[in-house]
Amino acid sequence: MPGKEAPMSGPNKFLDDMSKLMTNAMGVAQGARTEAETAMKSWMDRWLADRDFVTREEFDAVRVMAQKAREENEALKARIEALEKVKKG
Repeated sequence: MPGKEAPMSGPNKFLDDMSKLMTNAMGVAQGARTEAETAMKSWMDRWLADRDFVTREEFDAVRVMAQKAREENEALKARIEALEKVKKG
C-alpha cells in the first residue's frame, strides 16, 4: 500500500505547512500589536508631558488652598466690617 500513502502525505503535509504558517503569522501579528500598543502609550505619555496638565494630587492641593483662602477672606471681611462699626459708633 505504498501507493496510497504518497497521495495522503501530500495533502497532510500541505495542511501541516499551512497550519505552521498561520501559527507563525498569528505570532507575528501579536508581536506587532504589542509593539504598536507600546509605541502608542509612549507617544501619549510624551504628548501629555508636553502639555501643562496637572496631576489629580496637585489639583486637589490647589483646591484646598483656594478654599482656605476664601475662608480667610470671609474672616477678614467680617473683621473689617466689625472694625468699621466700632469706628462709626
